[in-house]
Amino acid sequence: MTAPRRPLLAALLASLLAALSLAAAAAPAAHASKSEEVTFEAPRDLFDPAQREAAFTEIDGLGAHALRVVLYWGDVAPDPTSRVKPKLDMADPASYDWSKYQPVLDEAKARGWTVQVTASGPVPRWATNGARDQVTRPSPNEFRMFMTALSKHFGTDVARWSIWNEPNHPQFLQPQYDAKHRPTSPKIYRGLYAAALRGLADAADTKPILMGETAPTGTGKDVAPLTFLRGALCLNDDYKKVGGCGKLRVDGYAHHAYTNRLGPLFKTTHPNDVMIGVLPRLVTALDKAAAAGVVNKKLPVYLTEFGIQSTPDPFFGVSLQRQAEYRSYSERIAYYNSRVAAFSQYLLTDDKPLEGTSEAEKYSGFESGLRTSAGKAKPALAGFRLPLVAKKTSGSTKVSLWGLARPANAVTTVIVQQRDGGSFKTLKTVTTDSHGYWTSTASLGGSKREWRVQWTDATGKQFTGPATRALG
Repeated sequence: MTAPRRPLLAALLASLLAALSLAAAAAPAAHASKSEEVTFEAPRDLFDPAQREAAFTEIDGLGAHALRVVLYWGDVAPDPTSRVKPKLDMADPASYDWSKYQPVLDEAKARGWTVQVTASGPVPRWATNGARDQVTRPSPNEFRMFMTALSKHFGTDVARWSIWNEPNHPQFLQPQYDAKHRPTSPKIYRGLYAAALRGLADAADTKPILMGETAPTGTGKDVAPLTFLRGALCLNDDYKKVGGCGKLRVDGYAHHAYTNRLGPLFKTTHPNDVMIGVLPRLVTALDKAAAAGVVNKKLPVYLTEFGIQSTPDPFFGVSLQRQAEYRSYSERIAYYNSRVAAFSQYLLTDDKPLEGTSEAEKYSGFESGLRTSAGKAKPALAGFRLPLVAKKTSGSTKVSLWGLARPANAVTTVIVQQRDGGSFKTLKTVTTDSHGYWTSTASLGGSKREWRVQWTDATGKQFTGPATRALG
């Protein structure tokens, strides 16, 4: 812009603009006022004695102090592959071998972390309904006794319970459908959930308990999450009560809102699927269930498992930069949904590839970690500490910036930098709220424009986030 010709007017305008700029930079960000729990899940690292302490320390340093542990019933039960039930008191913790999980929960307790335990199948074979596998029709009564034992053993170390991992997926619960392809798993799950409530009550355990833990999509083998929700709560397709089911105690609904390679902007057209891009569907479904009187109003949502898969997975993986961008954008979606109480990062380190098999089998695990399977840091590692989103709005020449300095326990400042294919230069300094969240705006610019954030924490250590492009 050409400078004004009159020196005095130019000086006054410059002074006014400088004052306004300083005021804007000093003012706390104006956005939703809430602090969202961030839960970490890192089974490869935390269950490896050689990696455990370093992994705990790294996650702690990243500002995540909540842990989700999926505790598989079959891992701790006696004689898990036998068809014959051992002659033991299955409500007694002494009947089980807790050694796989004990060190992890002990370390989390020592650090003062919040722990959610998800009790899940596979189950001991003797607890199934005559099946050769360990996931078909688990006995609700046996599960009741297991939950009593689990609470008596780990109850003082656990902040909340959750029942079953992805019960709408055949890997964890069968059958999903009957011979006429009608959903069967929701009814089975309801029986297990009700049994868990009784088992926890037998242990005098009143801690919060979550329903769901559903996978995001339905297929010919998986029941879609909203179909599953309705079935488990005895609702028809119109969210009206059917049958004689009573109201179950549900303190929150857990869901795994994974997306595909199109990322968090993708909006699936399948009406009963819930990926992160259509998260309001789940809130609407829970509100309809509350209107039917089967759950409480304003039930909180816990996104207990989430991650963005990256290369080298050739089927589901995105580039390393895109992984960081998509992960941050997904966290922004969760943050601005007032019903979301927790958001998860699934994996610190990628699963190891399976050597000597097909590409599909080689990468059949998850590449959603913040580090590669060899331990090398991805951009998403720095992006987890300093998530940044530059969101485009249709027809606008600006982007809205949203970010977080983690872990910030008080008001702090971050430096926003910008580049157009060259080196990064400081754009502005922004003040966060007391939880480290901040918002601002910037010019959209050309296709090469990128942003990043620098932050110096309370100890004087400086961190730099990854380069981020505009999305939306």
